[in-house]
Amino acid sequence: MTRTKSKPKAITRARPKTTKRKSSKRPVPVGTASGAPPRTRAGTKNAQVVAMLRDRAGTTIAAIMTATGWQQHSVRGFLAGVIRKKLGLNLVSEPREGGRVYRIVDAPMDRVKQAA
Repeated sequence: MTRTKSKPKAITRARPKTTKRKSSKRPVPVGTASGAPPRTRAGTKNAQVVAMLRDRAGTTIAAIMTATGWQQHSVRGFLAGVIRKKLGLNLVSEPREGGRVYRIVDAPMDRVKQAA
């Protein structure tokens, strides 16, 4: 009678105790703790888009796309994520003849007119 070889048992290691995970939120930069909005570096695409939005006439998504080379969904994500959430700027959108125009206003945030 022939004995079959059995597989050796896998060595189990004791798992180290897990520590509490850090918050997924990014830490607040040092300069913004005083309430001042974060600054954008000059000459970047972000600064260029912010300048376009600060113009009194505003700008369209198509104009931002040609200026930066971004796709439409990237521009929309930038407007929602960076302009509104990260920088906390008041972005409003208004329908016009040439399409929807986006601009930054200094007035208090108004939920009805905010851009998506």
